[in-house]
Amino acid sequence: MARKDIIVVSQRKLKRLHVIKKVLDGVLKQVEAVEILSLSDRQVRRIIKRVRIEGDRGVLHKSRGTPSSRKFPRKVKAKVIKLYREKYKGFGPTLAAEKLLEIEGVKISRETLRNWLTESGDWKKVRKVRAHRQWRERRDYLGEMVQMDGSHHDWLEGRGDELVLMAYIDDATNRVFARFYEYEGTIPAMDSFKQYIKEYGVPMSLYLDRHTTYKSTGTPTIEDELNNRRPMSQLRGD
Repeated sequence: MARKDIIVVSQRKLKRLHVIKKVLDGVLKQVEAVEILSLSDRQVRRIIKRVRIEGDRGVLHKSRGTPSSRKFPRKVKAKVIKLYREKYKGFGPTLAAEKLLEIEGVKISRETLRNWLTESGDWKKVRKVRAHRQWRERRDYLGEMVQMDGSHHDWLEGRGDELVLMAYIDDATNRVFARFYEYEGTIPAMDSFKQYIKEYGVPMSLYLDRHTTYKSTGTPTIEDELNNRRPMSQLRGD
């Protein structure tokens, strides 16, 4: 059954997300992002901080789909923090939000909960120490190299399942081509690349982020793949 939902994502936001991810992954320097995005150094720093905390949502839906933490009464915030300290201390914001809804009947987004716990000093994200990465020179010509990236996000803002945006970004021009899929796997990757080729032709090279790995919890059958069923193995960027 075809989806009726209309998802609008501007080319500007997709480009911005792509460039910020390159900075976080050590492919671009912050000063280069400032030039590419035509933003101030301060603006780029703020966006980088949001993406580190909120993920893709920090760029794609900065203020949509999730109620502002300021909209909640103070007593609700105090109650949530009290429950966290008494029963869920040590839980991450995502798991704690799930338990608050499941057990306590308190519905609150993980982003809002993360902000509250960070403000109260009850949660501090532990950053992973990444190995030093060499800077990769950007390509000079259109079509010389295309970067493929899958973005997992609540694109329907609670109106349906989480979707994956399969995006192809030309390394030299930052031109974006993207399509939505229900999961990130072999069939979506092949189909999206086929559609890209139909639109722009075959690129000289295809780049996958170094963090991209296969996480398997089972072995999908050929029949599952051919019938476009959700496989138990997914390609994700960590």
